[in-house]
Amino acid sequence: MMKSLRFSNHMAARLFLAAVFLLTLSAGLAGSAAAASEEAFGAVYTLTNAASGNEVLVYKRSSDGSIAYQGAYATGGLGSGAGLGSQTAVILSKNNHWLFAVNAGSNQVSAFAVNADGLELVDVVDSGGILPVSLTTYKDRLYVLNAGGSGNISGFAIGQDGSLSPLAGSTQPVSNGGVGAAPGPAQVAFNSDGSALVVTEKTTNLIDTYEVVDGVAGAPVTHASEGSTPFGFAFDRQNHAIVSEAASGSVSSYEIAGGEFEVISSAIPNGQAAACWIAISNNGNFAYTTNAGSGSISSYRIGADGSLTLLDATAGLTGAGSSPLDMAFSNNGAFVYTLASGVHNIMVFQIGADGSLSNLGTVDVPVGVAGLAAR
Repeated sequence: MMKSLRFSNHMAARLFLAAVFLLTLSAGLAGSAAAASEEAFGAVYTLTNAASGNEVLVYKRSSDGSIAYQGAYATGGLGSGAGLGSQTAVILSKNNHWLFAVNAGSNQVSAFAVNADGLELVDVVDSGGILPVSLTTYKDRLYVLNAGGSGNISGFAIGQDGSLSPLAGSTQPVSNGGVGAAPGPAQVAFNSDGSALVVTEKTTNLIDTYEVVDGVAGAPVTHASEGSTPFGFAFDRQNHAIVSEAASGSVSSYEIAGGEFEVISSAIPNGQAAACWIAISNNGNFAYTTNAGSGSISSYRIGADGSLTLLDATAGLTGAGSSPLDMAFSNNGAFVYTLASGVHNIMVFQIGADGSLSNLGTVDVPVGVAGLAAR
């Protein structure tokens, strides 16, 4: 009898452990499915930039890369009603919890909470200058590039609720030292480890770097661009900046960390016109530039040392008169979206393992939209 009882207790224990294992496995599978679902689906964002009232337009992304209009969300500010001539006018935080947008017509920056149903406006602040056109974040810091007046950058702390608070001592001039007209600044961005900020200047052919200490930018140091009219740029994970050069139809790369600035590849041409915007694939192997004057996208291979090799001058075709501008990658790295301002649509491309692009179609957008972000 005692032996039978011990046997029953042993079996009960084994059954209990099996049940716990199955519950744990089920929870793990559910978590993996949820993560896979979040990875597979996302959204694309752009700005109306309307002078009568700026809005963020949201397009939901399906697992096949296609997008469909979801809704419009007022920024609480005004657009400029004209082209911004910049990159990163609307951006997502690295964790995709927050979206930030410029209001170029009212000199403000808006902050939104990102949720499954769209966006929720959480703050609108003064940009610290005139005509904000570009934004960048690193951890809990946001910087804005103001392209009007004499031009400047200004920093903000991002609160746990997404609110923005000005950073004391963070406002710095561009290359002109705050005297005279702004020299056509096009973009501001943190490097990959947050030790530096970078600004490109179109009219002076200069690249400004700012050493960042405790999230606060120091005074600018200027460097000659390798190509003419430095415009858009992006960093890979090793602090290599890949910079487009509109007038020379080329792309250069630099190593930028803290106070260091070193040329890696100098003005690699692609034979296209007006290479303006840059995006880097999620795996860091490929850089793409939109050629606004040629209706094309060129691809470059990025070496481990940041060196560039032209891969395909016309990796993607957007068509004559399409004037492709901003680009943004989906968070799963499978798709890249391009804002074609000349034909008023967003084009969808799938990325091959070899860096090739396949056109999957277009979605119409209103006239005058600016900036592009994706998740």
